[in-house]
Amino acid sequence: MPGTPGPVAVTGVTGGLGGMVSRALADAGVPLRLLVRTPSKAPSMTGSTVERFDYSDRNGCETALSGVQTLFFVSAAEDAHRLDQHRNVVEAAAAAGVQHVVYTSFVGASPTCTFTLGRDHFATEQLIRDAGMTHTFLRDNFYQDLLPYFVGDDGILRGPAGEGRAAFVARADIARVATAVLSAPEAHADRTYDLTGPEALTLDEVATVLTTGLRRSVTYVDETVPEAYESRAHYGAADWQVDAWVSTYTAIRAGELEPVSGDIETLTGRPATSLAQLLAVRP
Repeated sequence: MPGTPGPVAVTGVTGGLGGMVSRALADAGVPLRLLVRTPSKAPSMTGSTVERFDYSDRNGCETALSGVQTLFFVSAAEDAHRLDQHRNVVEAAAAAGVQHVVYTSFVGASPTCTFTLGRDHFATEQLIRDAGMTHTFLRDNFYQDLLPYFVGDDGILRGPAGEGRAAFVARADIARVATAVLSAPEAHADRTYDLTGPEALTLDEVATVLTTGLRRSVTYVDETVPEAYESRAHYGAADWQVDAWVSTYTAIRAGELEPVSGDIETLTGRPATSLAQLLAVRP
């Protein structure tokens, strides 16, 4: 792979996004280092090696990244200590000599963005910048793939989003972009890309598309913020988690997820997938 000696290290290979990216790179003949918490669960891929990689283990991360110049860093699972985990990875990457980090961030990430977890993404971007490594930030909108799971058993999609819009994105499109970037990282040095779907939808419009695509009636109910907290209380989740769930919707209401970007088509040569198109091929 020109400009990138040695294997490309990929995190999250047992998950959806990391799995798609690693398979695409392996199919293209790119040498890979698969980084997984439990090595026995790593997929088998030609031209790949496997290293144990736990975001909470700073020293172990550094060992696993030895000899790597390019890292695909999929953000950790939602956790109260996620930023600490990300700091471990960034510090380990810098110490191991990683030159380029491709990080999955969040569209509109900032210290004050409404979506609470977007603030962690911004802080992680800053950690990577401060570490002096060349970077590419893939700022993803909310996944289209998850929208069917937001619908309750009663057929209701509920949350305090009002008439706000979001340019929900297909996870496979993010994987295609990541694969393109990792195939020629030097061409994307210190760039930030906003990865969105081709249109910004209200949740009323999402419900209409889901009704057709899922072949079941889906209705959107616009909650107040207090109602949103009350309707989620039965899960018994920690306060930070419920704040994140509710702010998913208030960020939409605030218009922070509405801008539509053409970066997916520019980087891959194919238009972004619409929610209707995604549902049409969903198993």
